[in-house]
Amino acid sequence: MSARILASGRGWWVQDVLCRAGPETRAFEEQHGAIAIAAVSEGTFQYRSSLGAAVLTPGAVMLGAPGVCFECGHEHGVGDRCTSFHFAPAAWEEIAAAVPGAKQSRVTRPQLPPLEILAPLFAEAEAARDEDHREAFEELALRLAGAVVGILADAPKRAREPSARDIKRVTAIVRSLAARPEETYTLAGLAGQAAMSPYHFLRTFRQVVGLAPHQYLLRNRLHRAALRLKRSGDEISAIAFDSGFNDLSTFNRRFKKVMGVSPGAYRVGASRR
Repeated sequence: MSARILASGRGWWVQDVLCRAGPETRAFEEQHGAIAIAAVSEGTFQYRSSLGAAVLTPGAVMLGAPGVCFECGHEHGVGDRCTSFHFAPAAWEEIAAAVPGAKQSRVTRPQLPPLEILAPLFAEAEAARDEDHREAFEELALRLAGAVVGILADAPKRAREPSARDIKRVTAIVRSLAARPEETYTLAGLAGQAAMSPYHFLRTFRQVVGLAPHQYLLRNRLHRAALRLKRSGDEISAIAFDSGFNDLSTFNRRFKKVMGVSPGAYRVGASRR
């Protein structure tokens, strides 16, 4: 595993964490030294901590707190990449105190699923990472911490955990969707690949990933489109079709709903940063 510091400031720092571990790599116990919010951009891994256990997928968030012991395993595939934000306790409490309506700031669960409110922040963070835009991270760190505090204040209790076999099957599907998001999928087809009934597959997928399959695929497509809008001068229509959208109007509507602005406005805003 390699961890490269992307930026740092008073009470916070951000790392680009690249892991090449696989099923044959022995997991070992570590301990968080600060509040950790790690956005998964590539790969999948199993995360076990004193806060609970979870499967981390692209778009999901690994959470940690000072003194929390944890292990990361790669039982179902090789490697992952995260943009990992860390906050000293005093800095975290200072941010939490400024979040309206937040009654508590404790990290009480191991992960957050891919969520609409976090999607624009993660796209910006990946672009800043790839473009070495260090100045962007201070604002991103504060915005992300505030968003996570707000989510944790209303976080629901976790449901009964799915079986290890079902987790393995769903994780394989997640990797397929992440590798080829532009292809057309059906729930029945995905369930067949997982050797599960459509209902059981849908319920288990939502438990493991936090979203229904079509919602996860949509987030993945929009995330990749957002990165390409920032990184290239390609026509918006070409980006939409290459991302798996069959018509431009649908792409524009869904992009604006999740990202808050139209694709064109998003690109203009990115160019001014």
